[in-house]
Amino acid sequence: MTQRYEVRLARRAVRSLALLQRQEQLRIRAAIDLLAENPSPPGCVALQGEPGVFRVRVGDFRILYEVVDRLLLVQVVRIGHRREVYR
Repeated sequence: MTQRYEVRLARRAVRSLALLQRQEQLRIRAAIDLLAENPSPPGCVALQGEPGVFRVRVGDFRILYEVVDRLLLVQVVRIGHRREVYR
């Protein structure tokens, strides 16, 4: 049996998600839910310049998150459009 990770969203990520259209919110929420099962899904990339931070693509949007294995925690740091999320 695999252990499920707890997923927490930072306030900044919650605000960003709330501003998106409903269809995009649903797609991103589904991707976040999958991170609880597998915090390193195919297609996740470690960010350069920010150690311990990974990203997952959902269309034109990106989910930036950190994984704390010893606590079984995935902390979603930022959610945003690809042109703005890295700033």
